[in-house]
Amino acid sequence: MQTQLQFDNRFLAELPGDSESRNFVREVLGACYSRVQPTPVRDPKLVAVSSETANLLGIDSKDCASETFLQVLAGNKLLPGMDPFAMCYGGHQFGNWAGQLGDGRAINLGDVVTDRQKRYALQLKGAGPTPYSRTADGLAVLRSSLREFLCSEAMHHLGVPTTRALSLALTGEEVVRDILYDGHPQAEPGAIVCRVAPTFLRFGNFELLASRHEIKLLQDLADYTVKNHFPESGPIGKANTYIEWFQTVVQLTATMIVEWMRVGFVHGVMNTDNMSILGLTIDYGPYGWLENYDPNWTPNTTDAAGRRYRFGQQPAIAQWNLLQFANAIYPLVGEAKPLENALSEFASLYESGSQQMMADKLGLLEFESRDTALFDGLGKVLSLAETDMTLFYRGLAEVTQAMSPTARLNCLRDAFYDESELTDPVTNEISGWLNDYLERAAPDPFSDEQRRDRMNQVNPLYVLRNYRAQLAIDAAAEGDFASVTELLDVLRKPYTRQPDREEYAAKRPEWARHRVGCSMLSCSS
Repeated sequence: MQTQLQFDNRFLAELPGDSESRNFVREVLGACYSRVQPTPVRDPKLVAVSSETANLLGIDSKDCASETFLQVLAGNKLLPGMDPFAMCYGGHQFGNWAGQLGDGRAINLGDVVTDRQKRYALQLKGAGPTPYSRTADGLAVLRSSLREFLCSEAMHHLGVPTTRALSLALTGEEVVRDILYDGHPQAEPGAIVCRVAPTFLRFGNFELLASRHEIKLLQDLADYTVKNHFPESGPIGKANTYIEWFQTVVQLTATMIVEWMRVGFVHGVMNTDNMSILGLTIDYGPYGWLENYDPNWTPNTTDAAGRRYRFGQQPAIAQWNLLQFANAIYPLVGEAKPLENALSEFASLYESGSQQMMADKLGLLEFESRDTALFDGLGKVLSLAETDMTLFYRGLAEVTQAMSPTARLNCLRDAFYDESELTDPVTNEISGWLNDYLERAAPDPFSDEQRRDRMNQVNPLYVLRNYRAQLAIDAAAEGDFASVTELLDVLRKPYTRQPDREEYAAKRPEWARHRVGCSMLSCSS
């Protein structure tokens, strides 16, 4: 690579690390990280690169095509200044305290400081075992790595707070996984994705230290976090600073969840170790996109029985996770009331954000109290027949007051999966809601065209549909990377209709309804 990346590994310099240098699974005490080297791979091949993320880091296209770039991002080579490590953290998983977890297959290479004085941590996911790998091998497969690479970038272009992805590489080696945990493991292509974020700190980093009563280290980590990522919260070491910091995390988290709900994203595994301290979407595992509108849907097979992390419950789970984070930093504040007050703000922040978000999706100037009934009615309409949420909103943007009831319904027909479900009572109810909606929109100072344009700026046409991701996985497994490149290119402009790419906006085909990877996914990756 010709680009000379500048590394400033402040996390390692300012916080204590693991005193044991050998890489074996163990409980790590009194430390925030363990130094560990990526495991070399046999025959890496570059599948895809995000030019936008490379640009963030100051890496040009020539560097992205270089052999050094490939070898570094496959874990075979280190650049000057890189100092690899795995983070130590814990977390609540499905509502239960899980103890020490940590980066079991993610290895941080270091923090890049750009010409604009921005800092970005580089992290290889699937680069081999660490002291936190527990019973696993620290590796990842193409299936999950490709999904993470594409979704990280898709979410960015949708305007959703997210970690980023720089590259996706095959390792040239096979990894054995039991995808459905049914006793039928299979060998799959191994892969590594390079993730990028200002920091990969999450709620679980603080929870683990609090659970162990390592209060001095908890304060050191909190002070590091405030100083480097939340300096506006105030001087380190002050109770009020930690309260201000927590209030900001509450706000960032509420904003993130509103954006998830806007685009129909279901994270699938909202454990506290998967909650970014910066309010970024992190750890893309068994996620999914609502295709047919169903607030009770979860893409995670592990969550199929309890549906704890279903689409409609994501706001409540986020608040529960914030409660666990508040409990973790309570020793630094010393009194519960300020944290309780800040936490109580989540509900109002989410409610107001969600109300304006829904008003925007409907092309309304602003939310009014009477709109609650309109929104409730919309939820019912979306559930009357199996309805593609994404296509429904795009079709709704075409509906006008001057149209006949039949013409209005025709604008929405592409969103319905089964025409036979559109019985007279169903179409009558839809038509009634459409009439209420258009009457509500009429006083706003927008023409039909202006309202349509406003709606199409917040309602995407192209999302990373589960079956489209699976088709790209299938092709890449056969050595065809072109479909990954094209899908990434489509997702760069999710709100703009792209000629000759209409198939990427098509609703889920029947064959994908029950196929593994298209409807339900597991944490096996």
